[in-house]
Amino acid sequence: MKRIWTPSWVLFSGGICFLFLAGFCWLIEIKGWKKWSFPLVVIGMNSIAAYCMAHLFERFFIDSFRINLGPHVFEIFGSGVQPFVQGWALLACFWAILYWMYRRKIFLRI
Repeated sequence: MKRIWTPSWVLFSGGICFLFLAGFCWLIEIKGWKKWSFPLVVIGMNSIAAYCMAHLFERFFIDSFRINLGPHVFEIFGSGVQPFVQGWALLACFWAILYWMYRRKIFLRI
């Protein structure tokens, strides 16, 4: 069995993550470009709720889409991109709930 998480891959992927973090810090903190990051702020302010929704309600939302919109609702652009469309539909629903919580200042905290 081939190991996926080899030490070299961990260092490489960690380095890429740090480059993204540095780039986002530069764009938001130094350049002051903050408006484009609002969708990420909505998710970040209630990340515990987002995590719980993703693990507890994913099947419910997928089944609701299929019951109310048809069994092939996610195959609108073809069966090859069905997981992609399904993921975006779930993300949109979860984000709408998180936005509702954000607007009403409902935040889950530990």
